[in-house]
Amino acid sequence: FNSQGRCQATLADFETSAFHQAHQLLTDVIVTDILTPPVASRVYVYAHVAAYETLAAFNTSSYRSLAQQLNQLTVAPSPPNAQINPAAAAIEALLVTGRSMIFSEPMFDQGAAKIWQSFNDKGYSPATLETSRAYGRQVAQHILAWASQDNYKATRAMRRYAPLKRPGAWLPTPPGYMGAVEPYWNRIRTLVLDSAAQCKPVANANFSTEKTSTFYQLAQEVRKVGKNLTEEQRLIANYWDCNPFFLNTQGHLNFGTKKLSPGGHWLSIAGQVAVQKKADLMKSSAAYTLTAIALFDGFISCWDEKYRSNVIRPETYINAHVDESWRPLLQTPPFPEYTSGHSVISSAVAEVLTHWFGDDIAFLDATEVPYGLPTRQFKSFRQAAQEASVSRLYGGIHYRPAIENGQK
Repeated sequence: FNSQGRCQATLADFETSAFHQAHQLLTDVIVTDILTPPVASRVYVYAHVAAYETLAAFNTSSYRSLAQQLNQLTVAPSPPNAQINPAAAAIEALLVTGRSMIFSEPMFDQGAAKIWQSFNDKGYSPATLETSRAYGRQVAQHILAWASQDNYKATRAMRRYAPLKRPGAWLPTPPGYMGAVEPYWNRIRTLVLDSAAQCKPVANANFSTEKTSTFYQLAQEVRKVGKNLTEEQRLIANYWDCNPFFLNTQGHLNFGTKKLSPGGHWLSIAGQVAVQKKADLMKSSAAYTLTAIALFDGFISCWDEKYRSNVIRPETYINAHVDESWRPLLQTPPFPEYTSGHSVISSAVAEVLTHWFGDDIAFLDATEVPYGLPTRQFKSFRQAAQEASVSRLYGGIHYRPAIENGQK
């Protein structure tokens, strides 16, 4: 018990819960703002690094700062010589960093106010909260200064991407025929990779329309699988769809359905398992942060290959060369096919979470319940990543090599 007679263990649980709420608020706003998966990964990683660095300053015996471990990250300001609540400081660091990178500020501010009201309701000292939040803002500004040098702003001003005019190159797909998403993402500064091309995969099969060619047979597999899906395979495809670009078309009316990004889904899994394992605030923060780093570098690596190989999507190829009436189960995302982003980031995150929480950690994933889908039980992170990867074949949006080589 503390000097006010309140149970410290109960307060620690409250603080960890408030931290998870702050992450969920960030996710809700990212969905509302329809951020692309790569851009969402950028918001997540800087917000969570800010929180982690804040907490690590109070846990130096067990956790290392990420300064000098992540590319170009320098040491954050030290805590002041005053009464500081580390949880409040970390939550403020996360919220301030995240808020600077989203659009729906009123929604975000409303959610943040509820979190701080819960601290007041618990009887936290207003003076300590303000000092703690002031320190969190200091760390947030340090992280935002670092983020401003990652080349993101420069990529916003680059020329609109024009599809390549060569056989087998990617073309926009139905129903929206949207322009290519983030064609310059490989220019974003990586965090732990030495370059975007460090994990360059083997080349995709050579493009060909000959019926005896490997490429034609890969397309035939996608078509065959799509025409013979079981109900379980349909559920798996929809469960892992995580397509923030989903477009509804009714006659001449088009409108979007807002969905979670694939990175948001995996961060949700990290948070759910942290709660399941009763991880404390520091361990939970580290789980989110390591997951976000894997997502961020995973997207850079994957997008580097997507626009280098520039492979045509199954929908385009099959309609032109195999079966003009065939349609994939899922809407094809607006960027080149090779490799599968789901396969790359899911496999990377599964390795991180296996390292952090252990192998064969069974968990019930409720991430998609708010989107009308059921919970799913998994025996391990790797099993979930394998399912997320193969879901793209069931959905009709990837050939098998994009999945298997993306996983590698």
